[in-house]
Amino acid sequence: MTTILIADDHPLFRAALKQAVDTSFAGAAIHEADSLATLEELGQQGIPFDVILLDLHMPGTHGFSGLVYLREQYKKVPVVVISATEDVNVIQRAIHFGADGFIPKSSSVDTMTEAMRKIMDGERWLPEKARRAMPPTLPDHSAMSDRITSLTPQQFRVMGMLMEGMQNKVIAYELDVSEATVKAHMTAIFRKLGVRNRTQAVLALKDLAIEPPGLN
Repeated sequence: MTTILIADDHPLFRAALKQAVDTSFAGAAIHEADSLATLEELGQQGIPFDVILLDLHMPGTHGFSGLVYLREQYKKVPVVVISATEDVNVIQRAIHFGADGFIPKSSSVDTMTEAMRKIMDGERWLPEKARRAMPPTLPDHSAMSDRITSLTPQQFRVMGMLMEGMQNKVIAYELDVSEATVKAHMTAIFRKLGVRNRTQAVLALKDLAIEPPGLN
């Protein structure tokens, strides 16, 4: 039986994806996640997914951080980005960070069905305009990806808030911890990223950032 994870914080769009999945893989077991926290809970269960459908903009994820997280957790599982963003640059960067496909949310159910079938067969699927523009070689982001995936779950959350420009006291409030704890996490994050301060960290993480679309 095919087992599929749909990670998206919009219930209506998850329902649309489930329709496409039901069309492509009758009887598939479908698991849903609406945040990074839910993804972490599912990861702890060790469910053997056959494909993961990921929205780039979910609570707890920032830019491509969710993709990097899943790519590390599920090295052999196809991860497909499903997004309202249709910018070719974002699509290319998603592939750079390990996505096996990119399906715009504006796609019809038939297109989503075709894309998922091809990806499950081992092909990479992109919108036509992105396929035409894809360069022959892709930048190597493996070093930064390795640094990010070395973070603990709590450090990962702090990193996301750092990317959003939150100050330590705000992060402490959001996570319900002391400022001293946040500072300790920051120190560990800087060390793992190979930087010395907030400014350098933000610059090092700039490739992960994405301008959010009008609709996730």
